[in-house]
Amino acid sequence: MKKKLTVALLAGLAMFSSVAQPEKRTLVISTYPVAPALFDKLVYTPFKAICNCDIVVETGANADRLAKLEARRANPVVDLVLLSDFGMLEAANKGLVQPLDYSKLKNYPRIYPAAKNPIGGNFAVGYTLYSVGLVYRTDKIKSFTSWKDFWREDLKGRISLPDISTTQGPLMLNMANMAWGGKTDDYATGLAKVVELKNNVVTYSKSSSQQASLFAQDEIWAAPIPRFVWAQVLKIGMPLKWITPAEGAAAGMNVMSIVKQSKNADLAYQLMDFWLSKEVQTALATELVDSPVNQDVQLTGAKAEFNTYGADTIKNLKFVKPEIVLQQRAAWNDKWNKAMAK
Repeated sequence: MKKKLTVALLAGLAMFSSVAQPEKRTLVISTYPVAPALFDKLVYTPFKAICNCDIVVETGANADRLAKLEARRANPVVDLVLLSDFGMLEAANKGLVQPLDYSKLKNYPRIYPAAKNPIGGNFAVGYTLYSVGLVYRTDKIKSFTSWKDFWREDLKGRISLPDISTTQGPLMLNMANMAWGGKTDDYATGLAKVVELKNNVVTYSKSSSQQASLFAQDEIWAAPIPRFVWAQVLKIGMPLKWITPAEGAAAGMNVMSIVKQSKNADLAYQLMDFWLSKEVQTALATELVDSPVNQDVQLTGAKAEFNTYGADTIKNLKFVKPEIVLQQRAAWNDKWNKAMAK
């Protein structure tokens, strides 16, 4: 009898414990493999203290993570996904993400217009944007002012450009197209001009870190460099200068959305709003992780220099429409591969 009573008591205590201390929910995020320690410190850890939840982070390139979302369509694992604007448009077109209720984001009114509903259909919100400037060796090149300068004879064999398959590839085509007077959305003029350079380019790089290494090894004297890696490139100790070219600054945007049938959509909304707050956006910008989209962020000195920052700057950025990338990407890749194989 005593033994049965003890077993019943233990069972009752276990039941009470499960009610008093419910199991923590887990929010799963799909994002880029960039600065994981800083994102954990500035975003994930402080948010976990607010939501009393756990966070699991999956990382990878746009294409790889999109493929995972599609493979798990029937039973999604990820709740909140962060992609390029054109990557998210592809996800939306495939029915992998859900329309957002922006009224649930109290910081939404405070972000720049460019970051509001950036792919249409209310599927996403921008959380960071970046500009691409032209960087050159001041001890080797007297003047560099335009994308057209990459075609100069004195720079033959001393330049690097992004590969067409990277997120920077379409931005390069857009700027080359503008520089050389192209008018069509297929950027045919720009593509033809970039292909024309194939024997002058040291490499069509797959990453900005690769371009930094080429500068450090004295293999290149000029390249397009995103603002978010400019501070790191300067650390190589070369006499380098960043300029906004005559055609304007190419720009890209990363956006976030909630996966369709997410089991934790409420937590995803909370994290999105937290991410867009002045405090978090300021912290990320100060650590040179992501440029802010919240208009209340105030930066000065080097912090302002190394971020894509300020209303006037952002108003004049040259974005590529995500729908153009999706419409033209296959044709660009095909023409590129055929031209490079010759």
